[in-house]
Amino acid sequence: MILGLRRYRVKRAGRQPLLTFMLSSLQDAGCRILFASEPDEAPFVITFETRAGERMGVVAYAFTATRTVTKNRPPDERSFQIKYGAKELDVNGDPMLHALWQDPLGLFTTLLIGIDPSTGFFVAADPEMHNPTKFYIRLEFKDRHAEAIQRDGWHTWERVHRGEMAEPIEALVGGTKEHFLDLVRFERAAKGLPPGDRQLLAERRELFAEVVTDEHAVQDETSVLHPLVTEFQLEPGQILELIASARRLKMAVRGWVAEVKLLDVLAATPGVTECERLDEEGGPDLRMRWHGGPLLTVECKNVLRKPNAAGLARIDFQRTRASKTDPCSRYYAPDDFDIVAGCLHAVTEQWEFKYVVPTRLEGHTKCPGKLASNVLVGGLWSADPGPVFEAAYSKL
Repeated sequence: MILGLRRYRVKRAGRQPLLTFMLSSLQDAGCRILFASEPDEAPFVITFETRAGERMGVVAYAFTATRTVTKNRPPDERSFQIKYGAKELDVNGDPMLHALWQDPLGLFTTLLIGIDPSTGFFVAADPEMHNPTKFYIRLEFKDRHAEAIQRDGWHTWERVHRGEMAEPIEALVGGTKEHFLDLVRFERAAKGLPPGDRQLLAERRELFAEVVTDEHAVQDETSVLHPLVTEFQLEPGQILELIASARRLKMAVRGWVAEVKLLDVLAATPGVTECERLDEEGGPDLRMRWHGGPLLTVECKNVLRKPNAAGLARIDFQRTRASKTDPCSRYYAPDDFDIVAGCLHAVTEQWEFKYVVPTRLEGHTKCPGKLASNVLVGGLWSADPGPVFEAAYSKL
């Protein structure tokens, strides 16, 4: 039905409540269902028209969220298990990786979601962070998260993976049934965002939720664009040109905005004689010269939304995925770039930066030659880039 979308046979009785939850949520929000796939095949495909006449599509990898007390697991834990069909192994006997389909044309929005039909709420994970995914994995959350969702209607939080070789931190979003359409709009806007910006966007529902002034009002395109333009502090034409010129289309728009803002800050810094953005997959984000010296490379990293107890911004300093043959490839090495610039926007909601040379960061305890993934933007970091540039030159 959709080119490149792999479908899985599932039990109709077990999946019907999930599909019913989504369809009734959309209908309650005033949407007209145009198409819905059968509940015996997953992921679910739904197309619909909103009350404002906007046509949208969803590809939902949906699973049942439960609260089942499990031996050796915390008693306040809930979860949903990400799996379809029988467990498949690759040629090496490892669990097969399954791609989560994303629409290259941007017409369908992909969801990775756990639904509790009995109490009427959902929990959504970042599909891109889990793409590709192994099946038969559990995604856990706590009673307090479920209680916050049911109390407030919409809630977001960090899911932190414990252990030295832990997976990257991710931002989960939960909502009650009446906010399912908000989730579709959110995931459409949040595709590819780093965790801090994903959580910030989730907390700012006015940036993605439908704007309707009365029951007969039609959503005005400028009412959607205006808050975004205000937040980015760029003209609409600049934003569109930025998106149009980006080769890595899957890169989140806010990530590009952070790089543009960093470029503007550095270019205006006295002593910087050259500065440009790079477009190299997996490479540093910018390169520049300080007082005409050798080129320095700069990696721009977004902080997480919530600071630590001492008020310090945090960076989950690792790549989203690692090589199957080398788990340590997830982590950065001190010589991958000359300078790290931490973008504080997710915390301060201002385009502010602090800088450090990577050799001053802590090393990874289990991956020699790599940097630790848990980074605090503290006393080693400087809001004045000049001394950091000098320190970087001293190490060349």
